[in-house]
Amino acid sequence: MVLETNLYFALIIIGALLILYEAINPGFFAAVPGTTMIVLGIMFLMGIDVFNTVWGVILGVASALIAASLSVLLYRRLSPEQLPTTLSRDSLIGREGKVIREVGGEEVFGKVLIAGVEWSARSTGRVLSPGTPVRVVSSEGVHVIVEEVQL
Repeated sequence: MVLETNLYFALIIIGALLILYEAINPGFFAAVPGTTMIVLGIMFLMGIDVFNTVWGVILGVASALIAASLSVLLYRRLSPEQLPTTLSRDSLIGREGKVIREVGGEEVFGKVLIAGVEWSARSTGRVLSPGTPVRVVSSEGVHVIVEEVQL
């Protein structure tokens, strides 16, 4: 009985950890299984055995479906209605950012921050120091080519 009770608490704890992980990393879709595990753990602790009787199975499945449905509805309500943002080196052309590690014209050791993402970069000409505002003019391979933005 003690082992079973520990397993039921483990279900609840794992479910809570999944929900916590979802809160930290939205989009992982751990809230639904987390909520379901919590509900099933509570049902077990209440003495409802969802494995040994037909009514237990029906009640367990119904409770899990209700918990999952409520999780999805709550998640939709809390999450913003927006399309996911996808950035590729080609979609950066024309965007502005700033140099975060010195960018030269020949080497690709420089780094720029464009739309909150760090990219390897080289300049169209002269060396650009950190903090310099830049605009992406093209891309080659896995890096972008930038020019200084004149303020």
